[in-house]
Amino acid sequence: MIIDTHAHYTPQAMLDAFNQRTRDFPSVELLHDDGRYALNFCGGSQGRPIMPKLRDADQRCAWLGEQGIDHQVCGGWLDSFGYEIPAEEGAAWSRFINEHLLAATVGRGELTALASVPLQDGKLAAEVLREAVDAGFPGAMIGTQPKGASGNLDDPDLDPFWQMASDLGTVLYIHPMFGCGDPRLNDYHMINTVGRGSDTTTAVARMLFAGHFQKFPAMKVILSHGGGALPYMLGRLDRNYQTHKDDFADPVAGLKGLYFDSVLFDPEALGFLCRLVGAGRVMLGSDYPFPIGDPQPTKVVHDCDLDAGAKADILGNTAEALFGIG
Repeated sequence: MIIDTHAHYTPQAMLDAFNQRTRDFPSVELLHDDGRYALNFCGGSQGRPIMPKLRDADQRCAWLGEQGIDHQVCGGWLDSFGYEIPAEEGAAWSRFINEHLLAATVGRGELTALASVPLQDGKLAAEVLREAVDAGFPGAMIGTQPKGASGNLDDPDLDPFWQMASDLGTVLYIHPMFGCGDPRLNDYHMINTVGRGSDTTTAVARMLFAGHFQKFPAMKVILSHGGGALPYMLGRLDRNYQTHKDDFADPVAGLKGLYFDSVLFDPEALGFLCRLVGAGRVMLGSDYPFPIGDPQPTKVVHDCDLDAGAKADILGNTAEALFGIG
């Protein structure tokens, strides 16, 4: 099987159902005008448009067929996770998202969904993750900033969530948030080009130094966009550890236990990542349906200087086992 492990989905049925649930979500506003949708949380600024390809399964599955991809793993859209809303409401919102993600994918053999969890509260996130796994999700997609536009994944408040993920042996897909808090990124579309990678790099470097991947070893963590700059900067991270061994965990040991997607566009970069962590730790990704994603995701794998077995692992073997597909 050829499996795309990095995609996003906000089912149209979820948006259609929202008007029946508005009393449950006082901090959430759905803006709808002439077929266009956007979300607003806690009275903040209007979010980015929820593009049609993000909402429509038929367009998605047609694209998979065009690309020769047999299956796609779909997380939600990070802009819709609502980490900034109050914790109990956030848990209800995550459950609402999960209800519709599961309903939109369970009847389609080409699609598998990843759950959302309320990262703004570690205990509630653990509870919702357990419910999601019991319902049939293989894991969850989570953002790098658990308070919406701030926060750290190594915050002790999240330890119950990490412990639950390890106890369940579940998959967690760590994905950067859109706003990266650096005004220098506001030009040249650099939030997507540079900010996404720097967000992943900062968030996960903290987890590496905090020893999270040694403390919670059974969870299966995937980093999007090839891990940001972490693979390239691993020597610097290790040097920091070597000079502060009494203060930090070993980042090299932590990184080698993670998984990565292939959304790098450059065969040389993909080859470097595979040599560093092993091709069995890298999986095909597209970032569908966004323009910054890879419109021909298998091409970078075929163009990479790897043997046939390594390419087969990236294109689907590893994902098939990790997500329990097929």
